[in-house]
Amino acid sequence: MNLDQHTSHRFNEELEDVRARLLEMGGLVEEQCRKALKALTKGNLELAIEVANSDYRINEMEVEINARCMDILALRQPAATDLRVVVAIIRMTADLERIGDEAEKIGRFAQTLAERRDAGAFRGDPKHLGKLAIAVLRGALDAFARLDVSAAIETAAQDPEIDQEFESVTRLLISHMMEQPAAVKSLLRVNWCARALERIGDHAVNLCEEVIFLVKGSDVRHLSLKEVQDRFL
Repeated sequence: MNLDQHTSHRFNEELEDVRARLLEMGGLVEEQCRKALKALTKGNLELAIEVANSDYRINEMEVEINARCMDILALRQPAATDLRVVVAIIRMTADLERIGDEAEKIGRFAQTLAERRDAGAFRGDPKHLGKLAIAVLRGALDAFARLDVSAAIETAAQDPEIDQEFESVTRLLISHMMEQPAAVKSLLRVNWCARALERIGDHAVNLCEEVIFLVKGSDVRHLSLKEVQDRFL
């Protein structure tokens, strides 16, 4: 797929600009997720406060990118591939913003957990889950940067592993609750963080689906992974 073939050089620059800004937003979101996971697992109060209070930057980028996309739609009236680029970017900014919301949520819970003595033994339980979710996010952004459908499908295929890890973490935390009833509030907060990490993985899979839509022109959001693999691999 070549995004450079336009009769208007200026139009091409506008498309490349919003694409670059989406990747910049994705990098910021990924950084927030990494900080949120570190704040949670290390009990870093200062970092937790930073993550909880930094979501406005992601929100501002979403508004800016969407405004630029709306200008392109209004002024350029794109068709075919160009239209798919704009539509996919608008939808991807929404998913990135929601990932930012989940990172902010983890930051808020991590802030409370860092202040509680009974949380130290448990807040590392979702660490592997977090690493899996961030890896899928990274893979989705890489697939978009390279417009690589195969990479997008391979990345999305990791989602079941995230779901299984979330279920394992939940079972582990429930067993902790049964053994230490006094720590139930903290354990519930850790589980809410785990749920947020699982949701980050879900939104990252949505990004992969948008890459397929952008390149192939097929909406695969309601297809099973096997159907997508059979169609495009």
